[in-house]
Order: sequence, then C-alpha cells, then structure tokens
Amino acid sequence: MSSEVQAAGTKLPPAYPPRTPPPSKKPIEPPRPQPDTKPTTAVGLPSPRMTVRNRRTVGLTYRADQWAPGKAAAQAVETVRGWGYPRLDEADLQAAVRALTGAAVADGGKRISIHLADQDRKVLVVVLAHVPGVAEDTTVLETVVALRTVDSCTVDAAPDGRRLAVLLDAEPGTPRTRPTVA
Repeated sequence: MSSEVQAAGTKLPPAYPPRTPPPSKKPIEPPRPQPDTKPTTAVGLPSPRMTVRNRRTVGLTYRADQWAPGKAAAQAVETVRGWGYPRLDEADLQAAVRALTGAAVADGGKRISIHLADQDRKVLVVVLAHVPGVAEDTTVLETVVALRTVDSCTVDAAPDGRRLAVLLDAEPGTPRTRPTVA
C-alpha cells in the first residue's frame, strides 16, 4: 500500500523522529554586569570627558615610537590643508604637532591619539598619551607658545592619560569681529 501512495506523489512521514542536534556542552554565558559608576576624580566628582561637536574632526592613532611625531605632523598638515585654509601657517602646525606628539611619546605608552578639529578660522590639535597617572609636565608648552599663530595651549592629566592641546589661528592677520560689551 505504501508503494501505491508514494506512486501517487504523496510522501508518508518517516517511521522514526527526525534527528535533533545534541545540546551544547557549555552553558550559555549570561551578560556581564556593567559598572554603574563613571570614572571620578580624587574629590569624587565625575571626571570631564572631552567632546568636540558641530565641526570637522579627524582622529589619528599612531604607535608611540620615534617616528610618530614626523608621521603625525605630515598627516595633520595634509588633513588641515584639505579643509581649505590658504593662509594657514603649515610650518607652525607641523611644529606644534611634532612638539606635542614628541611629549606624548616620551610618556612611555604604546600608542598616541591625535584629534584635529576646526571652527571659526581656528584649528584645534589635541594629543592624547594613553598612559594613566602621568604628571602634568608643562615644559613642552614653552616650545609651542613661541609659535606665531598659536592662540592658546594647555596640558592636563585625565584618567585615560595626559592631554596636550594647542589652538592655532588658521587665517592669521584677518580682522576678527569681537563682541561688543554694552
């Protein structure tokens, strides 16, 4: 009879159940708990995080070796050149990036991060040395502040390492409109 039904085009269910895969030997790992606290400063206040919004930004990462300052300076100049600042003093930008990157490499970490941003004819360069606990050494600022187009520079110790920053005027000599005080 089964051959008659199969000949008609209908299949009969098998006489045994289909094979199911064996259960896994490892139990499924539950999700790991996330910390409820954010990094805090010595006084217990939340540590400030650096945010750059509403402007062009580029992040560059390098291995902290002796060639990093040269590579970082060349790539920073190329990046900012693409932003269209014809009066940018590229020598000052290159010198500032070299000095800050050299100081970050001297901190002894494995990598450094360079963040470039622009707004209102200014170029911000922030170099992060990813070595927690490094003291704020301001000797590099003496070199950077001597550059002609530097508006300001700073260094601070963050929980994730030392941050070195410089703000350069991308169009020196242009008149600026300053807010008037009434």
